[in-house]
Amino acid sequence: MKRLKSLLPLLLLIVLGAGLFASGVLRHFDPHHIVAEEASLLAQIVAHPLLTRLMQVGAMMLAIATGLPGAIVVVFAGGMLFGVVEGTLLSSIGTSLGALILFFASRSAFEGGSHEPPALVERLRSGYHAHPASYTMFLRLVPFFPFGAVTVALAWLRCPLWLFTFATVVGGSIMIGFETALGAGLMETILREGQVSLNIFAHRRVLLPLLGMAALALAPIVIGHLRHRRDRQTPGGPR
Repeated sequence: MKRLKSLLPLLLLIVLGAGLFASGVLRHFDPHHIVAEEASLLAQIVAHPLLTRLMQVGAMMLAIATGLPGAIVVVFAGGMLFGVVEGTLLSSIGTSLGALILFFASRSAFEGGSHEPPALVERLRSGYHAHPASYTMFLRLVPFFPFGAVTVALAWLRCPLWLFTFATVVGGSIMIGFETALGAGLMETILREGQVSLNIFAHRRVLLPLLGMAALALAPIVIGHLRHRRDRQTPGGPR
């Protein structure tokens, strides 16, 4: 009974995420749908400035807390409707709140340490224990593993709350900034082209965020290569 009680918050989030995904709610955040309803949506934002912004924060929080697949379209919608700066701020707040909900639910589920660790934990354990602060920031800054999976893994690894929060707010917001800029670029290009096509990559407002995201994705390879070279050049280092 105690074990079920500790697992309940995480199970509820998983069930809620599955239900939201099955309902097709993400269709409302599809870039083409946003463009088609642009006039109506912008009118709603003007008429209800606080409510619409709270809805963006809430949608992002719910998507992250439940691990909703395809939640990136919510970030895109923020960029399309609120612009890069405000869209990044709103989505970052929602992401941070959602990540904290998932973190606490996961920590409750893993209390006692008697459960088998998720597979991702084993891949992250050695790096985390060697350099907890820098490694946690690295995981949040670099989109190498799924956001929700990293949150669950850090909860299992007993990451301190202050470190988890700081890395999520700072590191996570950088990636959200690129994704929000991409959403804003999608709005402009769909309005111009009428649809998403390969021509979209010719537009700077789409290409630059994609290049930024690609640079972050390649960071683990570059860092690993530099570390390997440093170890080879260090006397007595690995050969």
